Amino acid sequence: MWSVSNPSPNGPASHPDLQATRIVVLGGGPGGYEAALVARRLGADVTVVEQEGLGGAAVLTDVVPSKTLIAAAEWMSSTERAPALGIRLGGTPGSDAPAASVDLAAVNQRVLALAAAQSADIRARLEREGVRVVLGAGRLDGPRRVVVPAGPGAGEREQTFDADAVLVAVGATPRELPTAVPDGERILTWKQLYNLQTLPEKLVVVGSGVTGAEFAGAYRALGAEVTLVSSRDRVLPGEDADAAELLENVFTARGMEVLSRSRAEAAERTADGVRVTLADGRVVEGSHVLVAVGAVPATAGIGLEEAGVALTPSGHVVVDKVSRTSARGVYAAGDCTGVLPLASVAAMQGRIAVHHVLGDAVHPLNLQTVAANIFTAPEIATVGKSEAALRASGSKYVTATLPLARNPRAKMLGMRDGFVKLFAHPEAHVVLGGVIVSPRASELIFPVTLAVAHRLTVDDVAEAFTVYPSLSGSIAEVARMLHQPLD
Repeated sequence: MWSVSNPSPNGPASHPDLQATRIVVLGGGPGGYEAALVARRLGADVTVVEQEGLGGAAVLTDVVPSKTLIAAAEWMSSTERAPALGIRLGGTPGSDAPAASVDLAAVNQRVLALAAAQSADIRARLEREGVRVVLGAGRLDGPRRVVVPAGPGAGEREQTFDADAVLVAVGATPRELPTAVPDGERILTWKQLYNLQTLPEKLVVVGSGVTGAEFAGAYRALGAEVTLVSSRDRVLPGEDADAAELLENVFTARGMEVLSRSRAEAAERTADGVRVTLADGRVVEGSHVLVAVGAVPATAGIGLEEAGVALTPSGHVVVDKVSRTSARGVYAAGDCTGVLPLASVAAMQGRIAVHHVLGDAVHPLNLQTVAANIFTAPEIATVGKSEAALRASGSKYVTATLPLARNPRAKMLGMRDGFVKLFAHPEAHVVLGGVIVSPRASELIFPVTLAVAHRLTVDDVAEAFTVYPSLSGSIAEVARMLHQPLD
C-alpha cells in the first residue's frame, strides 16, 4: 500500500482541495492516459496500471498501426490517378513493369516502430507530469482497491493501491471464432497482421465492418488479391447506404471480390494456405485469412462483478453519461463500455470521469457531436444524425448531395469517387448531420462537426468563405443547395 505524496513543486498547477484525492486508472489506452493527465493537472495523486504498454491497444495493435499501414496503401492508391495527371510511373509505355511495389516487411517494421515510439512518448509525458506508471495486469479488490500481481515489468512482489476512485479503461480484444482459431501465421486477427514479412498472395477477409473494410481495401491497394466475405447484403452495413454502395463499387472496380450474404462458418489451414468454408457450403481458398468479426471487452477476471460493477450480457461495463458504473467510486471509459468504439470517445469518457470525481465542471457525454472516420480509399467521414436514424425516428429533414467529381479541386487532383451530403431541418434550417466520402475526408469533416456541435444553420455554413479551388468548397456548395428563400 502506498501513501499519498504532494505533487512536485515543478509539476502542474493544482487545486488545494484535491491534494488527497487518489485515482487509480486501470488501463493505459486513450481513455486511461487522457484521464490521468487531466486528473494530475487538477492536483490528484494518479496511478496508471497498464499491462501491454502505454497507449494500450489503440497505440500498439489497433489504431496507430492500422492507420500507419493504411498510409502506405493510400500512397499506392494515389498512383492510380497518375496517368490521368499525365504522370508515367514504372517502366516504359506498354511495359508490364508495375508502377510501384511494396516491401511489406519494411512497411510493418515502420508500423511497429511508430507504435513503439508513440507508446514511449505517452509514458514519458505521463511521468513528466507526475503520474505514477505501473506495468502489470491489475485487477479490482473491491471498489476502492487495485491489486497488481508480481510478474514481468510489475516487480517481484504484489502491489496494492488504495484509491478514492478507480477508472476502468481496459479496452477490448479481437473476437475469435471457435471454428477459426488464430495461429498468427495463416489465420490472423488484426493484432497479428504486422508480423507478416511478405505480402499475402490472396487474403480472405471475414467481416465487412469497419475493420474488415479498412484492411481489405489496404491490402488490395498494396497489391494482394483480396476476397471480402460479408454476412450482410453490403459492405459497411452500419454506415450511410450511399457511402457504403460507393465504396463497394470502388472495391470491385479495383479487382476485389466481394461475397455478400455469405456467412463464414470455419477457417482451417491447408498445406500452403487456408480454406474458408461458408454457411452455404461454398469454399474460398487463399494464402491467409483475416478474421475481423468484432471485439469483446477485456473485462473478464479482473474483479468487476465482485466489486459491484454491473456488466451487460456481452461483458461490457454499464456506465451513465458521466462514466459512472453501478459501484460507487468506480468509473469506466472506452471500448470496455461498448458506448462507441472510438479513441476520441474513450478519451472524452475518461476526461469526463475525472472531472466528475474531482468536482470540476462536467458536461455529460454527447454522442450527437462525435465525428467518425473509416480509413478506406476513399475515406468515409460522418457526424451528427445519420439518414437511417432520421428516418427511423420520423424526424423531419431535407438533404442535398454533391458528387466529388464536380469539385474543381478534385478534378485537378484526378479524384472521381466521393460526395458531400448534408442533412438539415426543413424549418429551422439547422444542420443535423453530414457524410463526406473523399480522400482525407477525416480532415474535411471538421466544418460539418462545428456546424452540428454549435447548431449552425445551412445559411451559416453557406455564407462562410471557402478557398477557391478547394475540396471544402463542396461543403459550402451543398449548404447553398439547402437554402430556403424567404416567403
